[in-house]
Amino acid sequence: MTASSPLDTLLDLARTSRDQAGQRLAGSLDTEQQVSRQLESLENYRHEYAARLSDAMRQGVDPATLHNTQRFLASLDNALTNARQTLAEQHQKVQQAQHDWQQEQQRVRAYDTLTERRATAASRRAVRQEQRTSDELVNSRLLRQNTQSDVH
Repeated sequence: MTASSPLDTLLDLARTSRDQAGQRLAGSLDTEQQVSRQLESLENYRHEYAARLSDAMRQGVDPATLHNTQRFLASLDNALTNARQTLAEQHQKVQQAQHDWQQEQQRVRAYDTLTERRATAASRRAVRQEQRTSDELVNSRLLRQNTQSDVH
């Protein structure tokens, strides 16, 4: 069993690494969803504020209020641009985290395959050894029977 012990250790380490990559992926996905919700809220707020401005303009609005409202909308547009950029960056992080997790999963599968091959090989060796032992017992018994029948 000492031959598989280092492999078992590698498999355990790979599983731990894969699990950590999975946790990072989950965190990245959560962050992406939060940023997406914030962007959606900003877009809704901007839409509502623009609708209010449109209504106010139909009813008549003084130039100072119009100027302040337009500046505020411009600042919302800037915030939206930043939020979209943040979402794009977070999406890249999610893709990288997915790639990392897939790499770790491949490593686990490779070690699992090696472990299974070793177990299969050990099982085959045990079956062959058992067959040899059985054959030796049968041959020994036949030899004794032949020897005993020659003596009589």
